[in-house]
Amino acid sequence: MKANPGPTLAVGARDPRLSRRLDDELTAFNEAAIGVPYGDSFSVKVTDASGDLVGGLTAWTWGGFCGISMLWVREDSRGDGWGSRLLQAAEAEAVRRGCDRVAVSSFTFQAPGFYRRHGYAETGRMLGFPGGHEDVHLFKRLTGV
Repeated sequence: MKANPGPTLAVGARDPRLSRRLDDELTAFNEAAIGVPYGDSFSVKVTDASGDLVGGLTAWTWGGFCGISMLWVREDSRGDGWGSRLLQAAEAEAVRRGCDRVAVSSFTFQAPGFYRRHGYAETGRMLGFPGGHEDVHLFKRLTGV
């Protein structure tokens, strides 16, 4: 009788099936531990008259909490207020979905000051990114949005 070789370990390129499976497994584990089902993801976007993307935001919700994943405005539209409008629309949507708090992270070369100007408070930093940069973690309560 041949012995079972046991599990194998493999390192490779990005694996969408693995990412989906890990997401499913961690979602089930987290929901069981917390007792609250995951909410859903949502997006906010701005397009110009020709339909080209001016900017956008993606976020997720879970148990009264909103996490902003990404916010971007194209270079020629920065300073026109689109970032603020995207953020405000996302906060309003989070409240509509039952959230009362929101968090985001932004590298020091990106926009932590932008979030601070919108009422976010720094809760911590991850150090050691290239160029001496840091990942700034920010939080805001959404009461009265």
